[in-house]
Amino acid sequence: MKTILLIEDDPFLVEIYSTKLKEVGFSVIIAVDGEEGLKKMKKKTPELLLLDIVLPNLNGWEILRDIKKDDKLSNLKVVILSNLGEKEEIEKGLKLGAVRYLVKAHYTPSEVVEEIKKILK
Repeated sequence: MKTILLIEDDPFLVEIYSTKLKEVGFSVIIAVDGEEGLKKMKKKTPELLLLDIVLPNLNGWEILRDIKKDDKLSNLKVVILSNLGEKEEIEKGLKLGAVRYLVKAHYTPSEVVEEIKKILK
């Protein structure tokens, strides 16, 4: 079973995405802020990180930078799931190493799960 770490501070979205991911057979670890997410990642490296950008403590950009500096985490597949949908933000996310940048408003939770399944094939 593949593990996904979801770093998201909106309890409603955490519930929706974790439910959808579990329904298709993923194991889901949840962190509600950046610091907690980094700690959990270092303890058990997931197959994929589903990352929001606007987070308490450490934001998504800081987490991406930390991942790239850490040899153990540098190959981690990261999918950004954010409401920041401007071209500059998307380019920044991909340049910092995300494999996909999904704007929350443009994807249903089911579509997000399909994207993740494609990435982890």
